Amino acid sequence: IRYYLNEYLKNYAGHIGYSIRPTERKKGYGHKQLELALEKCCELAIDKVLVTCKEGNIGSEKTIKSCGGVYEDTRFLKEDNVNIKRYWIEVKR
Repeated sequence: IRYYLNEYLKNYAGHIGYSIRPTERKKGYGHKQLELALEKCCELAIDKVLVTCKEGNIGSEKTIKSCGGVYEDTRFLKEDNVNIKRYWIEVKR
């Protein structure tokens, strides 16, 4: 969890980063990780959370949406030559 966003984080990485090893994907672990991170954001009084994923990462996109992610836009990250999809999640108290 990133408490504050600098320009790079605002555009490409967001408040929360999570990863699941390939052999453990499609088991609900990503959803649980994001759910727990959002609970922690609530404790930290972060009301609106930015979560991002690479365009084409369907699993991560589904996870973000299942936790309330609302798509804002897609931005091109020149350094990695990839599009980054940005979602906002309202943290419920």
